[in-house]
Amino acid sequence: MLLLRCPLLLLLLPLSSRPQKFPTRDEELFQMQIRDKAFFHDSSVIPDGAEISSYLFRDTPKRYFFVVEEDNTPLAVTVTPCDAPLEWKLSVQELPEEASGEGSGEPEPLEQQKQQITNEEGTELFSYKGNDVEYFVSSSSPSGLYQLDLLSTEKDTHFKVYATTTPESDQPYPELPYDPRIDVTSLGRTTVTLAWKPSPTASLLKQPIQYCIVINKEHNFKSLCAVEAKLSSDDAFMMAPKPGLDFSPFDFAHFGFPSDNNSGKERGFLKSSSKFGRQTSSKPRVDLHKVCVGNKNIFTVSDLKPDTQYYFDMFAINTNTNMSTAYVGTFARTKEEAKQKTVELKDGKVTDVFIKRKGTKFLRFAPVSSHQKVTFSVHSCLDAVQIQVRRDGKLLLSQNVEGVRQFQLRGKAKAKYLIRLKGSKKGASMLKILATTRPNKQSFPSLPEDTRIKAFDKLRTCSSVTVAWLGTQERNKFCIYKREVDDNYNEEQKKREQNQCLGPDTRKKSEKVLCKYFHSQNIQKAVTTETIRGLQPGKSYLLDVYVIGHGGHSVKYQSKLVKTRKFC
Repeated sequence: MLLLRCPLLLLLLPLSSRPQKFPTRDEELFQMQIRDKAFFHDSSVIPDGAEISSYLFRDTPKRYFFVVEEDNTPLAVTVTPCDAPLEWKLSVQELPEEASGEGSGEPEPLEQQKQQITNEEGTELFSYKGNDVEYFVSSSSPSGLYQLDLLSTEKDTHFKVYATTTPESDQPYPELPYDPRIDVTSLGRTTVTLAWKPSPTASLLKQPIQYCIVINKEHNFKSLCAVEAKLSSDDAFMMAPKPGLDFSPFDFAHFGFPSDNNSGKERGFLKSSSKFGRQTSSKPRVDLHKVCVGNKNIFTVSDLKPDTQYYFDMFAINTNTNMSTAYVGTFARTKEEAKQKTVELKDGKVTDVFIKRKGTKFLRFAPVSSHQKVTFSVHSCLDAVQIQVRRDGKLLLSQNVEGVRQFQLRGKAKAKYLIRLKGSKKGASMLKILATTRPNKQSFPSLPEDTRIKAFDKLRTCSSVTVAWLGTQERNKFCIYKREVDDNYNEEQKKREQNQCLGPDTRKKSEKVLCKYFHSQNIQKAVTTETIRGLQPGKSYLLDVYVIGHGGHSVKYQSKLVKTRKFC
């Protein structure tokens, strides 16, 4: 034999190829030929010890050939299905006489060899059907022409093939530990902690290994190639070529063939380009996440949903070869949210409710007597809250509530009402809620649409300010309070004090200005003014107006910051 290292040659024989030649078995001439792009125009040829990425159209078989030139040669072939199961078969037949024995080093015409080798089916060595990463390994293979047939019957799909005659020394795929399982060491409502044993390729051979975790809700994956196929059609491997066109899956500028400045280096693993062939539009992203964690052996996955089953896969990637091995995947269900107690509402009684940021509270109202209507009054003390009301499971109401709102719903005999309150994203929420079957039972005072206090700048003096606010057609009691504040008091501080549920009973008696009753049948004229006297020159004051309903519950208008004149 001319070659001492028994190179493995792989080529795709298209149905309509132009006459060309097998790569010569003379290594120096072979290195020259692989730099000639025209030589590979219609065939996929990879040297011994490289992984190819390719594409299968559904129900369209693809056939590869490779030559092993010496008897008793070790051989390993790995086929990795990506996004569909594959059927594949490996067989061998004797080399044509012209291709075996002592050759002259001159390449033979390809057409002659095809005629000699395609008349026989060869001896089947191995066959497989499925979507597992499957191997054919032999420590002593005969010389011959090896034929690899692949078929996808489900759909168009990607796949990868790796073949080598030096499997003991190559070891491009990371080795799995004796226990390749992923352990779930901790489980929470939104977190899962995973641990795994390191690959011996990293711990013993000291090769650079990084671990990548894949999380999804559907199923486990058997290869990183399958993950990449699911993530995106153009993420990390070749695109589907346009049917009917010849194509080469090699990007010679990036595929790893020796260039002028590295032609003297030893044979290494070739890394496939990230994009091949004709591009198509990307598929929508799916609910699948890949997180690479370096060489860690423990990792906590966070931001998961409670009471949800997740599938976890771990892949060890040799960063020198860019080839990966899958650990045995696992799955786990996150813990349920702590069940909340449902608060019972009593007819006509106000209930105070506190909700954490983004939190949820459930309340239940079950009237003891038959009723035609039910009224829900809600007073949101801080930011807006969302309220949903269901009657016997049927959704009747879904609204955002700011300030005071009242909802009147049609009643039903022996009905039960479930109220769901959802807090604000900004911060904690506080509210008061009242449910009643008596329409005239009004605990919260009615409010105008505009609850601002207006200050008249032209009426401002060194010792007084004049303000106005709107009322309603309902006769209510209004109380006004003042509090001196520093000159650097700003809107942010005022916002923090905007709890509308805090009533006059929380104020100092010295801050009270006056209380009065006020209403107007003409809503357009429901405006009242008041002059606040006895103030200090050049000082800032925070003014608050409270409206107090018949049931004694109060609602605060928006606070107003005023300042007296310094010189008069």
